Amino acid sequence: MAITSANQLELLQTAEAVAREKMIDPGLVIEAMEESLARAAKSRYGAEMDIRVSIDRKTGRATFTRVRTVVAEDELENYQAEFTVEQAKQYMADPKIGDTFVEEVPPVEMGRIAAQSAKQVILQKVREAERDRQYEEFKDRAGTIINGLVKREEYGNVIVDVGAGEAILRRNEKIGRESYRPNDRIRVYIKDVRREQRGPQIFLSRTAPEFMAELFKMEVPEIYDGIIEIKAVARDPGSRAKIAVISYDNSIDPVGACVGMRGSRVQAVVNELQGEKIDIIPWNDDQPTFLVNALQPAEVTKVVLDEEAGKIEVVVPEEQLSLAIGRRGQNVRLASQLTGLDIDIMTEAEESARRQAEFEVRTKLFMDNLDLDEFFAQLLVAEGFTSLEEVAYVEQDELLVIDGVDSDTAKELQARAQDVLAEQNKAALEAARALGVEDSLVEFEGLTPQMIEALAKDDVKTLEDFATCADWELAGGWTTVNGERVKDDGVLEPFDISLEEAQTMIMTARVLLGWVDPTELEADEDLDDEDGAESEEAEA
Repeated sequence: MAITSANQLELLQTAEAVAREKMIDPGLVIEAMEESLARAAKSRYGAEMDIRVSIDRKTGRATFTRVRTVVAEDELENYQAEFTVEQAKQYMADPKIGDTFVEEVPPVEMGRIAAQSAKQVILQKVREAERDRQYEEFKDRAGTIINGLVKREEYGNVIVDVGAGEAILRRNEKIGRESYRPNDRIRVYIKDVRREQRGPQIFLSRTAPEFMAELFKMEVPEIYDGIIEIKAVARDPGSRAKIAVISYDNSIDPVGACVGMRGSRVQAVVNELQGEKIDIIPWNDDQPTFLVNALQPAEVTKVVLDEEAGKIEVVVPEEQLSLAIGRRGQNVRLASQLTGLDIDIMTEAEESARRQAEFEVRTKLFMDNLDLDEFFAQLLVAEGFTSLEEVAYVEQDELLVIDGVDSDTAKELQARAQDVLAEQNKAALEAARALGVEDSLVEFEGLTPQMIEALAKDDVKTLEDFATCADWELAGGWTTVNGERVKDDGVLEPFDISLEEAQTMIMTARVLLGWVDPTELEADEDLDDEDGAESEEAEA
């Protein structure tokens, strides 16, 4: 079949039809046709020739041209598509390197194989255009809810028709007991849209916390309008969930607005989530108060917060323990996800036993080291003294408030504590030197002999070793792994070194070693101060 013998307008009509069916630009289809015809022409004239095809967008006429480029003589490689300046003079006036010579060639006869190849090129181009259109349509819709139609199920994953293509709801993103049949309508959350080698992939979810938040936004006008904000969501998909809300209008109760008249609003969300029970909790900026709310319906007696560790201890009455923990730990797990805190729940009896054990340990510390009887040691602990350092270096007036302690007794107590600490420091320093610690680390300001010994046991023996440490390696910290908070133990953590103190010491060591310019460090600190001031002004 010669291209000239065909109805030339038929090319344009075909391109229009394909474009309408696939909802893509007709120009892309015509470009695919041009490329396929050029490929067929190369099989006729030779693969090394630069054959190009141009289809007139109005008449449908296809023009075949051969293009040759002028190159330097020593760069001439392809004699069919390139020629030298001398050779080009036969066809062009005053040719220069980089110029092209275009001449029209007769259209080709398209055999069966060439026609099949052309068809494949067109189909491939159309598929690519379709994928690009689908990606452009959905890339900005991530984080929204969409309605789709179930097409089929593959290995537990549900393929969903979302109108302009297919999306996938993976088995781990389905609510446990849900099952679907072809043509079932489904409401899903667009979790992610990625451009992959096989085309754009739209990943859906029904278990994501954001899905619940978006459902509430659809059911509660106050959330949609921004009067009420969802601050946090924690879910055990298909079973139970907790959602924290805050109202920016004092006249509107955030919990009541989310529940709705006779529970109509929350019930609509529950029905969509296959009966998932939802606890709606008022948000509070005060973490202990918020945690008490999050542990509802359990009653909390006492809360002790360790902000640095991101950990909180909760004391509940004995009869409330099972309610606070929940079935298989569900209640406390969801409360932990909601607050972002590691929660340790204990009964009043357990807390009392722990405090008693701490009291006995500290009492024994003072009895053994300060040569005190049990009663006197207990008096020190009862007054809040927890270590030998506190006794050794506290103001004497704080010791004099203890019954039976006069000025001479206070001086004797402090002298004994200082002597014990001196011996402990000497022993720790000797142990550290035996491990190979260098003077550069021993003389570094801010490290006690016990700290130096701990560092030496962790193979930190020089100031250079110390300067290469990370702050969390010294002070400890927390890392989130697979949604679980994991503790990172620090070498100096037993000495109550904070992350800020660790950062300061490490930077000081780097300055002493000449690794960091102190003037740059001061400039960074000034910049941080300015940013902080600007932030405070903005808040004001």
